Amino acid sequence: MADPLSDFRITRSRNPVDLLNAATRLFGGSITASPLHGLRSGDHELRGAAAPDFAIGYFASPLDVRVASAAGRGSYFVNIGVAGEIEASRGTLRATLDETTAGVVNPGDTQELRPCRGRTRFLGLKIEADLVDQEFAALTGHLPVSTVRFDFPLDLAGPKGRAVRLLVRSLVEQLDSGDPLFQRAELQRGQLRCIVTALLLAQPHTHSGELRDGPQPGHPRSLRAALAFIETNLAERITLSDIAAAAGCSPRTVSSAFRTRLGLSPMAYVRNLRLNRIREDILASTDHVSTIAYRWGVTHLGRFAREYRDRFDELPSGTAARR
Repeated sequence: MADPLSDFRITRSRNPVDLLNAATRLFGGSITASPLHGLRSGDHELRGAAAPDFAIGYFASPLDVRVASAAGRGSYFVNIGVAGEIEASRGTLRATLDETTAGVVNPGDTQELRPCRGRTRFLGLKIEADLVDQEFAALTGHLPVSTVRFDFPLDLAGPKGRAVRLLVRSLVEQLDSGDPLFQRAELQRGQLRCIVTALLLAQPHTHSGELRDGPQPGHPRSLRAALAFIETNLAERITLSDIAAAAGCSPRTVSSAFRTRLGLSPMAYVRNLRLNRIREDILASTDHVSTIAYRWGVTHLGRFAREYRDRFDELPSGTAARR
C-alpha cells in the first residue's frame, strides 16, 4: 500500500481546518473532529471514497485530533497505520497504532489520535452499524440483542487480525485499480461484508461467546416455518396470528420462541426486517421513499418514519440524500 487512494484526493492544504471539514464530509456527518492542542501548521492531506455502507479515508497529517460520534449516528471505525505511529485512545483505553496494531471504535465512542512523529499516515474505515448487525445475524441466526462493542486494540500481526488487514488492503486495491467492475456497489458490499465477518470472528467483543463455539444449534421446526413465512410475505400485512398459524402453534408459544432464540418479539422481528429491506432499496434505487415504503407493506408513513429513525438514527430522507 505504497500510495493508497491516490486518485481520490479530497483535500491537500496547509490549513488544518480544511482537513477537519473534509473528514466530516467524507464520513457523512457521522463524526465531529476538533484539534486537541490548537491548529498545528503543516501539510494536511485526505483522500477517500464513500459508498452506502462504508467510507474509507487516507489521512496524512501531524494534527492531534479528537473525533466524536455525531449525536444519533451509529458507525464503527477501524484505524490502520500506513506509516509512522499514532498514540490513540478510546475513553480510558490506550493503544499505539501502526502497521501491526489497529484501533476499533464503536458507535457513540470518542477517540483521540496523536501522531507520534511528523506526518503520520493511516487509513480510517467507517462501517455502518446495521451492516455489523446483519453479518452477526448471518453468523448466529439472530440479530444481536444489544450493540456489538469491540475491544479497542486489534492485533493485525496475529493469525486472525491478519485476515482483517488483508481484506482492507484488498478493498483499497480494488478502489485503486480503476477497473469499473470494482466500482460496482455489489462487489464493494461483498468485500465489506467479508471485512465485517472477519472482524466479528477475529476481534473480541461483547457477543463473542455466541460465536466462539462455532455454528449455533439450529432453530426448531416451528420457528423455521415462522421465519420462512415472514420472509415470503414481508411485503404483505402480517399479524401475530398469521405467524403462529404458519408455525403450527399458539401465538404465546411462537412469541416465546422468538424471544428465546432471537431476542425480540415476532412483530418486532417483522418490523426490523422490513425496515432493513426498505433501507437497502432506498440506497440501491432512485425511487421515492414513500413508493419503496408502500412496496414493503407500510401503511402509515408517519409511524414508519419514526420507526425508521429509531432503528437507523436518521430519517428515510437522510438515507435517500446519501444515494
